Amino acid sequence: MKQSTLRIFTLLALVIFAYILWIMPPPLEIDPKAWKLFAIFSATILSILLNILPIIAASIIALAVSVLSGVVESAKAYAGFSESFILLIVAAFLVSHAVHKSGLGKRLSLHMIKRFGKSTLGLGYSVILTDLLIAPAFPSNTARSGVLYPLVYGLAHDCGSKVGDGTHQKVGSYLMMTSMAGLTVSSALWLTAMAVNPVGAKIAETMGVHITFSSWLAASIVPTLIAFMAIPWLLHRIYPPQLTSTPDAPANAQKMLDIMGPISRNEWITAGVFLGMLVLWSLSGFFPIDKAAVAFGGLGILIATRVFTVEDFQSQGEALSTLIWFAILFALSTQLAEMGFMSAVANHFTSYLSGMSWMTVYTLLIALYVLIHYFFVSQSAHLLALFGLFLSIGINAGVPSELMALMLLFATNFNAIITPQGSSANAIYLSSGYITAREIYVYGGAITLLNLLIYMLIGTPWILAITH
Repeated sequence: MKQSTLRIFTLLALVIFAYILWIMPPPLEIDPKAWKLFAIFSATILSILLNILPIIAASIIALAVSVLSGVVESAKAYAGFSESFILLIVAAFLVSHAVHKSGLGKRLSLHMIKRFGKSTLGLGYSVILTDLLIAPAFPSNTARSGVLYPLVYGLAHDCGSKVGDGTHQKVGSYLMMTSMAGLTVSSALWLTAMAVNPVGAKIAETMGVHITFSSWLAASIVPTLIAFMAIPWLLHRIYPPQLTSTPDAPANAQKMLDIMGPISRNEWITAGVFLGMLVLWSLSGFFPIDKAAVAFGGLGILIATRVFTVEDFQSQGEALSTLIWFAILFALSTQLAEMGFMSAVANHFTSYLSGMSWMTVYTLLIALYVLIHYFFVSQSAHLLALFGLFLSIGINAGVPSELMALMLLFATNFNAIITPQGSSANAIYLSSGYITAREIYVYGGAITLLNLLIYMLIGTPWILAITH
């Protein structure tokens, strides 16, 4: 059977599946509109996972069906396009292109290759280590991905791995996936590494759980460092780069740095803008500084100084594509939560927990909290919708309150790579062309399972040991 014919049959099967869900009576006293939206959302995710439709096509169709069927009001369906963190993705992506175009990204990546480039695995570790070290000053993993992405992009190019010429899997695909996976643990290591972390700590405080910067770090450091050691290695095994050993890379990088010569005008301008953005982003956790406005301000300076030109806009179609699909999926996910679908599923599941030991309840709640992220297009929305509910259920079942709160907060971060839309940071890496949405579902799912096992099996006894 030809590939095109198989795809048509698969698409028809998916449409039939979605229609069956659509006409089924809603279970669990779920609102009928919420159930219909669940049918649309499920079909959208499956079409991406099964590689039937590109993520942009699947999202647009989902939007059209949701609005035309009356399941979602048009104003709410389009609300994602006004979200500042989604605009931040686009601005950060464009600024990253300027970092690469100016030569600054190439210079920085060559310095990294010079120090860590004897193997692709070494480069993978260096990328995540950079992320771990800068994370406490960045209360946004999206902003941090805007810093890391041009470095990874430069590393891939300087290793001869490019999109469009058949060499993307040589090094680039592995490094992109590794950097994206690293954001899940860097955000879990520090209280200040994600904007939603302090929000969760504040909710926990209303239930008698007091979490400070130092207590968070003490609880997270052991499982996070183990995950840091495991993630690049696992991806190297299950998602291997075509080029693994590069003994001559450091010497070649030095030769290329010599050829580049001193820092150019455009590099100085880009470096100054980039440094200014980093400072303002790092201060946004303490002052009311809008991170998207900072990114657009930096982009404006780069355009005014002609480091980034109008012609560059025309070559960055992926930025517009990312804006569209992420805004759509975010809006639909938000509506799914607002209609009560998430809480209905969570409440139904927890009704079966009575009579179980607190360890069983704890394990099931954390597992459900991670799995249900398949239907969220925002870590913040996930936490705000379910964190308080899951924490109160766990505490009432006898789970130690600090353990329950900390593990839910860590899970909010380490589950971010479970889907392409699981975090706004993922969108920047997906837009690179080095990785596909389906690959994120498969290998991101593997990393999420790895994180879950590490934090549960090692993190749980560690947290109990230091809190009792």
